[in-house]
Amino acid sequence: MLPRVRNIRLGQMTVRDALNTAMEEEMLRDENVFILGEEVARYNGAYKVTKGLLDKFGEKRVVDTPITEMGFGGLAVGAALAGLRPICEFMTFNFSIHPCPVVFRGPNGAAAGVGAQHSQDYAAWYGQIPGLKVISPWSAEDCKGLLKAAIRDPNPVVFLENEMLYGVTFPMSAEAMSDNFLLPIGKCKVEREGSDITIVAHSKMVTHSLEAADELAKEGVKAEVVNLRSIRPLDIDTIKKSVKKTNRLVIVEGGFPAFGVGSEICARIVESEAFDYLDAPVERVTGADVPTPYSAPLEALAFPDTPLIVKVAKRALYRSN
Repeated sequence: MLPRVRNIRLGQMTVRDALNTAMEEEMLRDENVFILGEEVARYNGAYKVTKGLLDKFGEKRVVDTPITEMGFGGLAVGAALAGLRPICEFMTFNFSIHPCPVVFRGPNGAAAGVGAQHSQDYAAWYGQIPGLKVISPWSAEDCKGLLKAAIRDPNPVVFLENEMLYGVTFPMSAEAMSDNFLLPIGKCKVEREGSDITIVAHSKMVTHSLEAADELAKEGVKAEVVNLRSIRPLDIDTIKKSVKKTNRLVIVEGGFPAFGVGSEICARIVESEAFDYLDAPVERVTGADVPTPYSAPLEALAFPDTPLIVKVAKRALYRSN
C-alpha cells in the first residue's frame, strides 16, 4: 500500500518522505508507537519529517514538547520501559539493562551555514556505547527500511539523519514501497562493485564516494563503494571481504578525524587477517580538525568533497602524491 498524502511518484521518494512513511506505517501497525519532541506536531517537524502525522494520529500519539531535552529524553526511556515504543526527536538519553524499545532520531552532521553549534557528527560518539544500535542511512530505501526496523527493535536505537539529504529524491524498488519493507540493522550494502579499490562511507558521504567512483572510472579504475548504513553493529565482514578483493581501502566520513568511525574501521582491518591483503596504507578522508566555520567558503573547505576523495583514492593507488 502506497503512502496516502505525499508528493511522491511510483518508484521515487525523497528521504524526508521515506522517513515520514516509515513512521506512519509503523504507527498504523502498532498502537504503542508514538512520536515526541520539539516542533514534531503542530509545526510538522523542523524539517517537515513528521508532516501530517498529528492530523492522522492526534495529540496523544504526536506530542510537542518544551525545549527540555533531558526531560523528554527521560520520558521517552520511561515510556519504552513501560511497554510503549516512542520515537524521540532528540539525541540525549539514559539506558537500562531492561528491554528499552526507543528510537532517537534527528539530523546529524554538517548542514549549511549553521556554524560549529549545529554541525557535529555524533556517529562515533554514540557508536562507543555498548548495547546501543546506531544507524546512519543514506538513501530513501535506507531511511524507510532501517527506521521501520529500528521502531520494531527491542533495544534503544539512535537514527542519525543528514539534513542535506531530506529533500533528495532516490529511486525506490517495488519492494521498498510496500508497507512491510524492512532492512536488517548491522549490514552494509555494496552500492557499486569494483576490483581496484574499496571506498567505505556513510550518510551523505556515500553520494560523494559514488561520484568519485564515476570520476575514477574515466581513468580505468574500478572502485567498489560500500554504504555502511549501520555504525553499530558494524558490518566489518563485508568490508574485509571487499578489501581482500581490491587490496586497498579508503574510508570517508563527515566527522572529525580524531577517534572517528574511520579510525575504528582502520583498526579492525589492521587487527584482522584482511591486513595481509593490503597493498597500500588505509586512507581516511574526514572533516577538518577545526570547529566548523560559519563562513560559506571556509565551511566548504572543512568537509570532504568528490575531488578530495578522488585525490586520496589515487594516492592509495600510487597514481599521485
